[in-house]
Amino acid sequence: MRTLTLLFILLTSFCNQGQLVPGKIYINEVQTIADPIVGAERLDLYIPTIQNLRVGVVANQTSTINDKHLVDELIEQHIDVKMVFAPEHGFRGQAANGEHVSSGKDEKTGLPMISLYGKHKKPSPQDCAQIDAFVFDIQDVGARFYTYISTLHYVMEAAAENGKKVIVLDRPNPNGYYVDGPVLDLRFQSFVGMHPIPTVHGLTVGELALMINGEGWLKGGLRCDLQVVSCVGYDHSMSYDLPIAPSPNLPNFEAIQLYPSLCFFEGTVVSVGRGTEYPFQAIGLPNYSNGNFKFTPKHLPGIAAHPPYEGEECSGHLLKNMGSFYFTASKRLNLDWLIEMYSSNKDNFFKTNFFDKLAGTDQLRLAILAGKTSEEIHEEWQDALIVYKVMRKKYLLYTDFE
Repeated sequence: MRTLTLLFILLTSFCNQGQLVPGKIYINEVQTIADPIVGAERLDLYIPTIQNLRVGVVANQTSTINDKHLVDELIEQHIDVKMVFAPEHGFRGQAANGEHVSSGKDEKTGLPMISLYGKHKKPSPQDCAQIDAFVFDIQDVGARFYTYISTLHYVMEAAAENGKKVIVLDRPNPNGYYVDGPVLDLRFQSFVGMHPIPTVHGLTVGELALMINGEGWLKGGLRCDLQVVSCVGYDHSMSYDLPIAPSPNLPNFEAIQLYPSLCFFEGTVVSVGRGTEYPFQAIGLPNYSNGNFKFTPKHLPGIAAHPPYEGEECSGHLLKNMGSFYFTASKRLNLDWLIEMYSSNKDNFFKTNFFDKLAGTDQLRLAILAGKTSEEIHEEWQDALIVYKVMRKKYLLYTDFE
């Protein structure tokens, strides 16, 4: 056993030194087994369906087939693409977190581009009147508060209300090898948490689309005409290093692994490294005495628009080497960082309303205020996770991790 443990540590160290290959799937932490075939690459399974339809593509910079954007491929396949719908961060992924995404035209193709962020989160009846089907192809990261899945919900809802088809081209979930966190209480429903699922839901976008439809979560219990084109060469025991960054502040494998645990800090006074070279890989704030890592956030156009503590030196912790080591081994959220930072900065630590929306409940915040340990907090959400996991099994397209 000791030999295996040492081997694991050595291999993980090798992984952390930059040897992960983007676009590869990893099992048992570091072993490369295959290049997945993503749904978008399986043209024969969806091109015939949309051959004579007017199509709206919901896409961003991750929507590629090898090195070609999905929109370009569809046009080459003589598909009648009428418009592109862009989520948070825009069609080309160049808008910072929360930054306004304007509608307009895609410079390369001249296609109308409709923003699905800000006040126009849902395709309108006027949008829907111009198309017969939505093709949704966006890389997710497996955390409930990542807003691409909220965009998916609204696209499905608009399609159901207007009699349109939705085709989801599935992609692997880089955090799909575990399930953890509080299940959202619908009293705290928002764009950063729309469904009664845990923080780390363990589903691909395609599986979640099936769940949304199957559980009747669209407004009025509607169900849309849904087709999911699944991946080949992926299952839920695997981790996946994305070939393209899914958003400006998740630039690498480490940030993506850390994101489900560190995003809670967005509802506190703590910086998660926005405006530095380590977004979602560092935590800190000015005058914090327990940290040994210093960073100074700055304005980075398209990446961090005036981040917290812009121009102020922060002290804290650099966590970038924890991603592939901690989470693939523990398969659970890390709450110790949150509890430790709170214990050192109790005054006005929480931005209460937003923190509770991110958590999907007020119970996490109240547990921390009550001085509970991470083990005690994890135990509190186990009953709800058991119920969720039973529901989740009904919608899995891939072999599970258990």
